[in-house]
Amino acid sequence: MEHAPRQNLGISAYHWLKRDIIRGTFQPGQKLLMSRLKERYDLGIGPLREALSQLVAERLVVAISQRGYRVAPMSLAELADLYDARAQIEGLILRLAIERGDDAWEADILATAHTLAKVVEVNTSDELLDVWDTRHKAFHTAIASGCDSPHLLQVRQSLFDKVERYRHLWLRETVLSEAALEAKRSEHAALVDVILRRDAERAARMMRDHLMTPVPIITEVMQRQGIA
Repeated sequence: MEHAPRQNLGISAYHWLKRDIIRGTFQPGQKLLMSRLKERYDLGIGPLREALSQLVAERLVVAISQRGYRVAPMSLAELADLYDARAQIEGLILRLAIERGDDAWEADILATAHTLAKVVEVNTSDELLDVWDTRHKAFHTAIASGCDSPHLLQVRQSLFDKVERYRHLWLRETVLSEAALEAKRSEHAALVDVILRRDAERAARMMRDHLMTPVPIITEVMQRQGIA
């Protein structure tokens, strides 16, 4: 690792630290001690400072003047605002995708929906959680891609990055149950059907409802864990 270019080390530090914040290894409000980060990631101060600066820009980390860094707090107000903004933008993007999407777009939706539906095992391993989440993101990205607007997709990705910490609380709470997996399969199948029928109004409404489903569950988890 010492021989890798410094830029690569900074990128690695960013991805590792971001993942650990999203996964709750470092809790909201927790001080990020440089000595602990150096030991955990086997990296020097330079790459870690680069990573921390980027995470400050993404509002996952807070810089404390002359006193280092802390994991950014989480709140019910931010939860509600992020999810509402994400649902609104996703609804708009879906309308445009239905208007602009071609046959290849439809085929991509069907392919990613099929791959996602094949995740049927219930297992508490991080590996399975990662597989489901990766396929789930690919499915929604395939739908959004039809809007053919790089700027809207960039806004969408930014909101998704900001909501990821909250989403992970929901994933941990529900996705690893058989009932939750079956419910999601049904929701996704219904959504695909409406999208392929090009019913923009109903599809946008279903998408917003679909994306808002986790909010009450995340709220309960945050209250139970004392995060809110």
